[in-house]
Amino acid sequence: MRPFRFGVQANGAASAAEWRDLARRAEAAGYDALTMPDHFSEQLAPVPALMAAADATERLRIGALVWDNDYKHPVVLAKELATMDVLSGGRLEIGIGAGWMQSDYDQSGIPYDPAPVRIDRMIEGIEVIRGCMAPGPFSFSGRHYTVTGYEGLPKPLSRPPLLVGGGGPRMLRYAAREADIVGVNPVLTSGRIDASTISSMSAEEVDAKVAVVHEAAGDRIDLIEMNIRAFLVAIAPDAAAATAGVAGMVGVPESMVAASPFALVGPPAKLAEDLLARRERWGFSYVIVGGENLDDFAPVVAALSGR
Repeated sequence: MRPFRFGVQANGAASAAEWRDLARRAEAAGYDALTMPDHFSEQLAPVPALMAAADATERLRIGALVWDNDYKHPVVLAKELATMDVLSGGRLEIGIGAGWMQSDYDQSGIPYDPAPVRIDRMIEGIEVIRGCMAPGPFSFSGRHYTVTGYEGLPKPLSRPPLLVGGGGPRMLRYAAREADIVGVNPVLTSGRIDASTISSMSAEEVDAKVAVVHEAAGDRIDLIEMNIRAFLVAIAPDAAAATAGVAGMVGVPESMVAASPFALVGPPAKLAEDLLARRERWGFSYVIVGGENLDDFAPVVAALSGR
């Protein structure tokens, strides 16, 4: 099994000093990566913010969870990503998604195409980004993008790992075939977080998603790092009370919260045991929590990182 590593996902901070402090605290606590969402809502812009975090740290990896392919032409994004990798000393992870938050599209005027179209465009976008980062000039002719004799410079220092997450079978199959890191996500087909999103976080739903990944990956499954972003986190000494509180908040049975790999509920010692069991069952070794959980979750990171 792959050793554990941990990331923290943050939207930003009230000042540059607070943002740098957050990155340094994450690094000092043993987190491997700092990630950011890529939305038009109240958050810092990920490219400059992540570079500031990289400048404030020495080993912390940086990336978005995930870049929305529709928000930038992939040639533009590829250049920004390669620059980030160069300036961070090779600490970039590339997370790419097809986009899901409809309010971003509505507010910006970007067409919110049906999911199959957005996924097609993302697949082409990833091919363009890979071509831009490969040696020599690159040309591509697809349905959505055309690139002609483009020499993508700078080139990244190394080959940044590609993370693709999915909640549905098509995205999971693509990720299993192409990505270095496969993120298992809830269902987000409605363009917002709703009851179907919460219900798709059950252990049984995750069993089905991971089965799709294994079937599509075939022999390359051992090359894949399995990732999950924990959304329901309540680190507290009384696990039963905390589970009841989370279940009441999202409107699901306590048993679902207790079993879901999207939930981390209870004291650090219990969470460490839960993560060991989940790695055994689903393969999740790369676990990301929210910035609000950075300090409380740090004992778990200390106990399991690299193990």
